[in-house]
Amino acid sequence: MMTRPRTLLAAALLGGAALTLAAPGCGPSYKSQRPPLDELDKRDRGLQSKDVLAASDKLAADLLALPELNASKEQWTIVVDPMEDQTSGKDFGGSYDIFLRRLQTNLARQGRGRVQLIENKKRFNDLKARELEHERDEFGQGGGEAVQPDYSLYGIASDMPNRGTNYYYLQFTLSDLKRRTQVWQSDYEVKVSRE
Repeated sequence: MMTRPRTLLAAALLGGAALTLAAPGCGPSYKSQRPPLDELDKRDRGLQSKDVLAASDKLAADLLALPELNASKEQWTIVVDPMEDQTSGKDFGGSYDIFLRRLQTNLARQGRGRVQLIENKKRFNDLKARELEHERDEFGQGGGEAVQPDYSLYGIASDMPNRGTNYYYLQFTLSDLKRRTQVWQSDYEVKVSRE
């Protein structure tokens, strides 16, 4: 008969602990664990997810509205190159490529039929070497004709740090690889607190 009161007491203690943990205000809220991407977080400094979203959305809309692209009878083939970091310090702890990656995803999603993204040559060759069997045709040559990109999309990140703030200027360019002309340029600029 002694085991039953102990079992009831243990169950009551466990139930009380579970209620305490589940009580509102006792643990971190969903919003504090998953802050909205499109809002600045007061705990952070410098560039944030809101900047990545704002920049890539603005740039994709601007590029896809380009009159030359919309008047073209042929689909544009674009290769995306890495961002060039020309910033003076390490205030932004991440890689600026995140801006181009999200822009690339927006272009793939919104530019269907008008743009075709082409794999970067170095990554393509790495993937091909790892994943494809080396097949030869009847003449002993590698098969398949490579698609050549018409355009290259790249970006340059620069900044101007001061005591209390840092001004970021991210410039994005679409270059015609056959004519060496820059057919599109756009930017994203923001001033952020360093404190």
